[in-house]
Amino acid sequence: MDWQSHLIIAPVLLPLVTAAVLLFYDERRRILKASVNLISTVLLFIVAMMLVGQADSADNAVIPYLLGNWPAPYAIVLVLDRFSAMMVLLTSILALAALCFSLARWHKAGPHFHPLFQLLLMGLNGAFLTGDLFNLFVFFEVLLAASYGLVLHGSGAPRVKAGLHYIAVNLAASSLFLIGVSMIYGVTGTLNMADMAQHITQVPLDDQMFLQAGGAVVGVAFLVKAGAWPLNFWLPTTYTAAAAPVAALFAIMSKVGIYVLLRLSLLFFGDMSPAVTGFGDMALFYIGLATITFGLIGVLASQAFGRIAGYSVIVSSGTLLAAIGMGNAAVTGGALFYMVSSTLTIAAFFLLIELVERGQDAAANVLAVTIEAYGDEEEEEEEEIGMVLPATLAILGACFAVSAILLIGLPPFSGFVAKIALLSALFNPQGLGSDVPVSAGSWIYVALIILSGVAALIAMSRSGIRTFWASMEGNVPRVLIIEVAPVVALLLLCLALTIQAGPVMRYMDATAQSLHHPQLYIDHVLKAERSAGFTAQAGKGAAQ
Repeated sequence: MDWQSHLIIAPVLLPLVTAAVLLFYDERRRILKASVNLISTVLLFIVAMMLVGQADSADNAVIPYLLGNWPAPYAIVLVLDRFSAMMVLLTSILALAALCFSLARWHKAGPHFHPLFQLLLMGLNGAFLTGDLFNLFVFFEVLLAASYGLVLHGSGAPRVKAGLHYIAVNLAASSLFLIGVSMIYGVTGTLNMADMAQHITQVPLDDQMFLQAGGAVVGVAFLVKAGAWPLNFWLPTTYTAAAAPVAALFAIMSKVGIYVLLRLSLLFFGDMSPAVTGFGDMALFYIGLATITFGLIGVLASQAFGRIAGYSVIVSSGTLLAAIGMGNAAVTGGALFYMVSSTLTIAAFFLLIELVERGQDAAANVLAVTIEAYGDEEEEEEEEIGMVLPATLAILGACFAVSAILLIGLPPFSGFVAKIALLSALFNPQGLGSDVPVSAGSWIYVALIILSGVAALIAMSRSGIRTFWASMEGNVPRVLIIEVAPVVALLLLCLALTIQAGPVMRYMDATAQSLHHPQLYIDHVLKAERSAGFTAQAGKGAAQ
């Protein structure tokens, strides 16, 4: 094996080693710890770019990595394909942006920020790369344990209250996950996901109900993580209370649930298993529609930017859950493009909120809402025409406008392209030129996608006017370049998605096709050969 073959384990090993090294240094050595964290995160981004290139190569669509050089299904297997590589790259991008933002002041707000940050990256990358259900549970627990510390970072009563709710809910979800995995293992006798998919086709009829019950319990666990209705009451409050860089990185946390649901539903209950094909699809579809409805109502009802962002995460999750429930490869391709665009947008918005609200007064915001609702009895006869527009406020206003356009889904940015790709797939489920009628469920889905954009338009316009146009206190926030740069970079990436929409969409379509035809994944994992060099060395050592 050449050195590039070992890159697959780097997204897990690099954060783990970095976190261990950071624990050796005292908290007072913040500059050193921040430097180590930044170097490691930059290296992770470079590795993620290389992994995307490997996964997208024609001959290596699925690349298994056998830990300990044991054959599957006995080995602990990491699996790289287009989907997992894309998620690792998206994680590294958000991590780099959140870390740069935190270096201004947030990394000093509490202890052990940098080790927890790296452990969260380890858990996320491991969850995306693992090919084993038990190790998925292990990485899931690692990322949750790190997120418990990060969500409490910075102290404060609202943050502690929201954090305790978050911990309680996710502990319950972890218990459900373990119960569901145990039930599936009891039926199939294996935990390797590729081997499990093969065994599901041979499950006796008497055990299929037990298999479906286990799948449903696992599904509920990840629906909690994805923020699906009615299991998402914790999400807006937690994301709003968290520190800005933590909330930005948490934008990818809800996508862990989406990733697992999409991966496992097609691998276990796809076309390969006729007896259980499509199990849970209709439930996911209608849960997705309900989640979108709940999210858009929350967006309309929210006055604070943080609440709007939190409910936007729910709208994004609902859109993706409904797309998974459609069970169509074209819809899945559009949904993947939407997932990348919405995740980058929401992360940038969380960072931007902290900068915008830095110069605001909470009492003035309450007064502004009151005046908006009831009017101002004391109006001056003459108003001063014109005002000085500071450069900082202009930059923040421009970033807010771009974020609003992306959340609404207006042209020319990637939010519009993503929604067009989704709508095109919904109206042409069998491809262009097909005569297949559009189902009633698809029409409802289309209507909710449009209404969610209208809700975002109303909420963002209302809050934007109150903040940037009719601001009552007139304070200009003090903002550092290192804080603005990550926001601008994430928004520029959304612009790059628009410019390179063709190549990106081809990648997403190829990813969707491989997900909907999982036999390639199963064959590559189960037929992966052990490294001859390592086997020979092990045999020689045993003989001596």
